[in-house]
Amino acid sequence: MHTLITGINGFVGGYLAEHLLATQTTQVTGISRTSTLSLPSLHGRVVAYQADLCDADQTRTVIHTASPDVIVHLAGQTFVPESFRDPAGTLQTNILATLYIIQALLTLGKPCRLLITGSNEEYGMITPADLPLTEATPLRPASPYGVSKAAQTLLGLQYHRSHALDVVIVRPFNHIGPRQTDRFVTGAFAHQIARIERGLQEPVLKVGNLEGQRDFTDVRDMVAAYALAITQAPAGATYNLGSGQPRSIRSLLDLLAAASTATFAIEPDPERMRPVNIPVVACDATAFRTLTGWQPQIPIGQTMHDILEDWRGRVASEPA
Repeated sequence: MHTLITGINGFVGGYLAEHLLATQTTQVTGISRTSTLSLPSLHGRVVAYQADLCDADQTRTVIHTASPDVIVHLAGQTFVPESFRDPAGTLQTNILATLYIIQALLTLGKPCRLLITGSNEEYGMITPADLPLTEATPLRPASPYGVSKAAQTLLGLQYHRSHALDVVIVRPFNHIGPRQTDRFVTGAFAHQIARIERGLQEPVLKVGNLEGQRDFTDVRDMVAAYALAITQAPAGATYNLGSGQPRSIRSLLDLLAAASTATFAIEPDPERMRPVNIPVVACDATAFRTLTGWQPQIPIGQTMHDILEDWRGRVASEPA
């Protein structure tokens, strides 16, 4: 089986490529804005194609050249706050790229499964009565990013119905782990803590809202779910992916603080606050668990330990 991963140089793309190469007899290729692979572990094992997925001709050319059996679409603008700053760019990047991939598949001339990765942000404005969130929960996005992901889902399902395209939708909830950027909450905490430990930053940790509760899963468990969806999910299906255990942002910070050699104060930062905050998010992944038996395996404490160790390594090379 030949799997093509869009956004292979992104946080999730590299982990998915590593997982597929380790667990399946498969050929893996990728699409990125550069033909250079960022992960040394993939060098010599994965071919990367350079393309702008917001260009229909480039997208069609690279997909037809690669001629995969499966496409996992991970590329896009994934940062919710950025979608408020640049809603037009977020909508263009996420929706048009998905449309152009679909259009390329219609003329590929062979069967090819498309796995579209949605987001729990599609659910948006939820109430306690909605929890835990199932695939039947109405979509009420609370951000331009959520709107763009809902549009991806709807496009995929529409082309499945109208053109019998082999599309599967997975709707992952928050996933975290080593190698994630510091634009996301756990990376932002760990980067600052690692800098404080090395004396590169005053012992003050700047934070956003700590009281919100989210459903966190280790990225290494999440890509295992994607691999199962590729081979086991029926076409046209949508599946939530998450732990089912909401945790407060503060509890993750507490785990990092307990693992740190430094002590520090906490300071709220208005720049890190979102215009819209949902108090609690919890996933019901019963449908996918029933289909595949998938369950997250990595304890949250291990995930946070690995994130901090990753940032300690990165900070070691930062200038004083």
